[in-house]
Amino acid sequence: MPVWTEDEAGPFQTIPFAGSSWQPEGEAERYPHEYIKNGTAKLLTLFEPETGLVHVKGVMSCTNVVLHPWLEGQLEQVLARLPVGTAAKLEREENRALWESWQAGLMVVPSLGPAEAELPALRMLLVLDNLAGHHTPAFIIWLFHHGIMPLFTPLGGSWLNMAESIQRILKRRALEGQHPSDPKQIIDWLEETAEGWNAQPTPFVWAGKRAARRERAWQKRHRLGGSGAVTLKPLPEQKRGKRLACVA
Repeated sequence: MPVWTEDEAGPFQTIPFAGSSWQPEGEAERYPHEYIKNGTAKLLTLFEPETGLVHVKGVMSCTNVVLHPWLEGQLEQVLARLPVGTAAKLEREENRALWESWQAGLMVVPSLGPAEAELPALRMLLVLDNLAGHHTPAFIIWLFHHGIMPLFTPLGGSWLNMAESIQRILKRRALEGQHPSDPKQIIDWLEETAEGWNAQPTPFVWAGKRAARRERAWQKRHRLGGSGAVTLKPLPEQKRGKRLACVA
């Protein structure tokens, strides 16, 4: 079952972003203590951990009228590339049981409707944070109509959403050591960084609570973005003031 994750990063202000750099001894890089607040930018993110591909869009705000049309458009493109799969051949009862199996044990469960209601074939799982806007009835109905099962992370458990991992990486690469002058510049840098990432994406795998227990048998792992996501792909090291693990 294809799994995609969604999140919104930001707000990013027009302020100096600290970052590592090479400087002469005793002459540390200085950031201006004065800056003009020209607004903020946010980053809409749709991410597939299995492949590492990320779809992003920089915006000034991410209200429902901005987020939902963009997300629906991106999901339609993803669905168009997916094979029909075996779920399309299941009987009505088997298909509903498949939908319900992904709801077992969840704290927040969107209603699938009455038992006699027919559901489309389940084609994708979508992990989202547990925000009020994500529970908008029209949006949930749209997801169900297109065979997408929304899975909401629990309160205080947003680290379970790997979209946050890729957002930390994009933010670090695009903004650290920079002083943007306006939100448009922030958006351009973030979107260009995502485009560069997609040229050679890194798949993410789950580490979870048992990571320490498996560490003895699985030594070479590289944490991604400070969350539970890791990669098995060796990361080339790049020196930029300090030793950083960066994906090529």
